[in-house]
Amino acid sequence: MKIAVTRLLGKEGSDSARCAQYGHQCYSVHPLRSEVRQSAVAAFVDAVDRGDFDCLFFTSALPAVIIAPLLNRFPRVIAVGPQTAKALRSFEIECETLPGFYSRDFVPYLGEWIAGKRIGIPRADVPNPGLISAIEAAGGTAHEFRCYALEPTGEPLPLDGADALLFASAMSFSQAVWTQRDGLLVMAIGDVTAAVMREGDVPPAVVGDGSLEGALAALNAYLETKGD
Repeated sequence: MKIAVTRLLGKEGSDSARCAQYGHQCYSVHPLRSEVRQSAVAAFVDAVDRGDFDCLFFTSALPAVIIAPLLNRFPRVIAVGPQTAKALRSFEIECETLPGFYSRDFVPYLGEWIAGKRIGIPRADVPNPGLISAIEAAGGTAHEFRCYALEPTGEPLPLDGADALLFASAMSFSQAVWTQRDGLLVMAIGDVTAAVMREGDVPPAVVGDGSLEGALAALNAYLETKGD
């Protein structure tokens, strides 16, 4: 299948090669663009250099790419998934990778270690109260630095040649300009995105585990049941 995958403008990465491993073609469509806030980036790097944090949590690859080359030192570092970990390691920053693909996996992964620890989180200017409350409930202190904003491009998604559309985040769905049509298979990268899509009366036919690979595996399983 030819799959349109929602990505930040200019952040397509290795999607095409990863899709090919599952027997599909893909191309990127862009409901959102990122705008880096240099003052917040600088404040975060300064705080890390001062030793303000016991742990850094990178919730996506973009802040890793922005911040990793600026770090002179670092404490324990956690990446949300393999693509984020890959970005960090490309700048020679050793990190641990969560077993799942969501920030909700962070506190269970750290367990009792998090009590009394200061957690630095560079991220998008998108609220994540669940993560903050979970850290605080476990006895840690969360310090968020909203290092970039996500802005709608306002451009209609080019879907004429697509067999499927994969929404890679809840915000990419809520901000996308697109039109459903017969024959277009709509997918969610994971359950959080799927829940927002259902609330928007666009239930996804395929739901992944939060990763591109998981969504592609779920797609192949769906196609097998359909006999395609």
